[in-house]
Amino acid sequence: MSHSRAVPGRIGSRHLGLVALTAALTLGGFSAAAHADQTYYVPVSKKWTVNGHGYGHGHGMSQYGAQGAALSGLPYHKIVKFYYPGTRWGEARGRVRVLISADSTSDLMVRATRGLTVRDLHDRAQWRLPRKPGLDRWRLTPAGDGSTVVQFHDADGWQRWRIPDGRGTFKSDAQFDARGPLLLLLPSGDGLTSRPYRGSLRLARPYAGAASRDTVNVLRMDQYVQGVVPYEMPASWHPQALRSQAVAARTYAAWLRAQNPTRYYQICDTVSCQVYGGTAAETDTTNNAVQASATRILTHLDQPAFTQFSSSSGGWTSDGGQPYLLAQRDPYDGFDGNSMHDWTQTVSVAQLEDAYPELGDLIALRVTRREGNGAWGGRIEQAVLDGSAGDVSVTGDDLRWLLGLRSEWFAITATPILEKWRSLGGRQAAIGLPVGGEFAVAGGSAQRFERGRIYWSDATGARDLRGAILDTYRDWGATRSRLGFPVKGMMVAPGGGHKVAFERGHIFSARRTGAHVLYGRILDRWTTAGTVRSWLGYPTTDVFAIEGGLRAKFQGGVISWDRSTDTFTIRRF
Repeated sequence: MSHSRAVPGRIGSRHLGLVALTAALTLGGFSAAAHADQTYYVPVSKKWTVNGHGYGHGHGMSQYGAQGAALSGLPYHKIVKFYYPGTRWGEARGRVRVLISADSTSDLMVRATRGLTVRDLHDRAQWRLPRKPGLDRWRLTPAGDGSTVVQFHDADGWQRWRIPDGRGTFKSDAQFDARGPLLLLLPSGDGLTSRPYRGSLRLARPYAGAASRDTVNVLRMDQYVQGVVPYEMPASWHPQALRSQAVAARTYAAWLRAQNPTRYYQICDTVSCQVYGGTAAETDTTNNAVQASATRILTHLDQPAFTQFSSSSGGWTSDGGQPYLLAQRDPYDGFDGNSMHDWTQTVSVAQLEDAYPELGDLIALRVTRREGNGAWGGRIEQAVLDGSAGDVSVTGDDLRWLLGLRSEWFAITATPILEKWRSLGGRQAAIGLPVGGEFAVAGGSAQRFERGRIYWSDATGARDLRGAILDTYRDWGATRSRLGFPVKGMMVAPGGGHKVAFERGHIFSARRTGAHVLYGRILDRWTTAGTVRSWLGYPTTDVFAIEGGLRAKFQGGVISWDRSTDTFTIRRF
């Protein structure tokens, strides 16, 4: 059953920088701390890996949950009462009017069949239609004056049928009936295809004076439900699950019928209502389920309940705005056969940028409110898309449909950089909170934080840099320099200093000496001497070129290297 989505509100303010994202204020129910955890930055690949739970809006019955409950031994009357608590049993009889969306023409064509009749709905007059060799089709079609013409088709083409009482045309709507299912003929390519329906097929005006007409199937409630259950639930599922679906579908149809007592149709045949396929959809198992629960519906305050349902709750149903559509833990949804309970999907952020050009480049998705139940805080209710040119406010349902996700209960896998940030302590990390989105650097990506940066490449992983070491690294050209990417993050060195190892060198830093770059044979010799624990101490210069070799100065002396002989000269101060 479908779930409508709200049109997103738009925020017209210019983007003020993501420092504001982590300011110490409360926004949409999230503190700055929680807010940082609910901000999903766009990686340089422009793709997100999304992890989610459930399929659909989550209101009312989980169809997979009904199967799980049935497999655990629950009968259908206990299953539906679990998913719709506080409802009472009732009955739904009579007929329902179903709009047949597949017939987009303004006429109604049926196959000639035994016992076929036509009825003028103006005065309910009815005639049995004749059968003769070569006559294969009948149709109802609008006339130019707004009346309805009855025609038959034979070897000579379409001809008007003379109504026996001489009335010529029907002044109102009309319908076909037969002893068995009617075969509705629908255009298909260059020919026609037939689809069987129980009950009556009616050619109806959407409103008085309308030139166009619609095809409406009028049939008994349980006949209708027989054409619904196989489309809404696999016919091979447990009989108790199928009976639960029959009760939910019948109740939902009764609710819709009560909402539209006088409209020419009361329910549609698509996911906008619930899918209905006529007689062709029926199976023995689903028909048995409908008959075993015949006429039974759920009521609230003596009226049919609004029995919404969706494929999978993901482990929690969601609040549907009715006393019997509660947000509650669902212990039945997570059985082994439910592939919708947990899911992972890769999406492109370009879909959001295309939908909202005013964003510019999307920097991050910031979740401002979740419903509060289950993993990650539950389903997303409100979020903000932070772009380089502006921001856009969206609902979780907007995100679900724009990104093609199964539900609005999801979280986005953190980039390797943010995973590293979280391993450092997240919002308590020495590097501080993120202040910008991920950006590309030579060979990988990087992201700015309040007190540093984290660099990532596929070969080295994500590594944090800050302070004087970061400044020196950037002065050298960062990832474009001979150092390459960091292979380890900030590490404490003896004597209160810090060090970082890179692909092709190190940077050592101490308060008295500053941060300096060592690499190659100078680094090798200093390491052999004992690094900062030796009498040489910390470097006081970067490695620099001298005639025929390299040199670096340290607190206690100098190391020089001769390239031609691969020999070292070490001098104490």
